[in-house]
Amino acid sequence: MKTTAAVIHEAGKPLELVELDVAAPGEGEVLVRYTHAGLCHSDLHVMQGDMKGWLPLVLGHEGSGVVEDVGPGVTRVAPGDHIVCSFIPSCGHCHWCSTGQQAICDMGANIMRGFLPGESWPLSGPAGRYGAMCMLGTFSQYGVIHQTSAVKIDDDLPLDKAALVGCGVPTGWGAATKAADVRPGETVLVYGTGGIGINAVQGARHAGAQYVIAVDPVAGKREAALQFGATHAVGTADEARELSFSLTHGVGAAKAIITVGIMTSQVVSDAFDAIGKAGVVVLVALGDFDTRTIEVSGTIATLWKKTIRGSLFGDCNPTTDIPRLLGLYRTGDLQLDGLVSRTYSLEQVNEGYDDMIAGRNLRGLIVHEH
Repeated sequence: MKTTAAVIHEAGKPLELVELDVAAPGEGEVLVRYTHAGLCHSDLHVMQGDMKGWLPLVLGHEGSGVVEDVGPGVTRVAPGDHIVCSFIPSCGHCHWCSTGQQAICDMGANIMRGFLPGESWPLSGPAGRYGAMCMLGTFSQYGVIHQTSAVKIDDDLPLDKAALVGCGVPTGWGAATKAADVRPGETVLVYGTGGIGINAVQGARHAGAQYVIAVDPVAGKREAALQFGATHAVGTADEARELSFSLTHGVGAAKAIITVGIMTSQVVSDAFDAIGKAGVVVLVALGDFDTRTIEVSGTIATLWKKTIRGSLFGDCNPTTDIPRLLGLYRTGDLQLDGLVSRTYSLEQVNEGYDDMIAGRNLRGLIVHEH
C-alpha cells in the first residue's frame, strides 16, 4: 500500500511530503486509515532539534482514524473500529501499567526510536526505512501502529474532536486533575495557554478551583483561556505572582502548571515563587534534554514544603481516560469544539506550524484526504 506522509529528514528544515510504502500489519499490529491529526508542539521540538530520534521520521503523534486491517494476535481492535491513537502505548502488564501508571509504560522508552515493538519498520521509501513519531506517524494517510497504541471509541463520536484526546487534552486536563490534584477552592496558575495549557485551565475549573490565572504573552490566548474557564488572564509572570497573592490574601497559589512552548529555568523559578507554602509546581513543558531548567532554592523548598514534579500525559491512563474524557465531552463537561483554531490539509502542515510559532492557533488540525 502507498501513502503520502509529512517527513522530517533534518532538524531545522521544513517537513517534506513523501510517497511511502506501508507494509501489511504484522504480529500485534494494526493498519489505520488516519482521518485527522493534531499539530502538537512536541513535533515542533523534533523539527527544531530539541528532541532527537531516528531520521527520517514521519511526524504526528495525535490522531484518530479507522482500522483497515489487523495482524495476527490483535485483540484490542478489529477492522472498521474507530480509534484514537495514544502517543503513549500501554502494554497492560509491565510494572508501571500494572500499578495504574500507564503514562510511563515501559514500551514508551522506544517511542522516539522510530520502530514498533520487535523492531518492526512498516514504512519504507526513497531513503530506506522511515520511522514514525511516537510509534504513530499521524501525518500520513495510512500507518501501521501497535495495538497497544490504539484505543477504540464509539462510532458516533466525531473523529475530528476525538483526535485531540490522543495527547493535548489529557496532558493538560490530567496535569490539573491528577498531577496537581487541584482541590475545590484552590487558586491555580497555568503558564502558557496553547493546546495543552488551555486544557489545564479546563481541568482546574472542573476540579473546583476558585481562581484559575492564565499566564500568556499572546492576547488571543488569554482571551481563549477566559472562554475555557480561567477567572483571570495576565501577560507576565510578575502580574501572575502579584495576583496570586492578592486573591489569596497573601497565601499564594496552591498549584502552578507549566505548559509553555519551551521549558526554561526562568518560568520554573517564576512558578516556584508564585506558589505559597506547601504549593506544587507541575512541569509539563519540554525543552532541550541537556539544559538544566530547575534552579530554585532548596532551602525554601524545605522550609515552605514546596514541591516540583513532572507529569507525562497528565498522569492519565490511555485505555480508561481517553474514553472517560470523550464521555465528559458528550455531557458538555469538557469543551472540544472550540479548541481547533484552523484546519489544514497535509500539504499545509508547514503553514500550520508557522501559525503555531506565531501564536495564531490554539490547536491546528490536519484533515486527511484519501
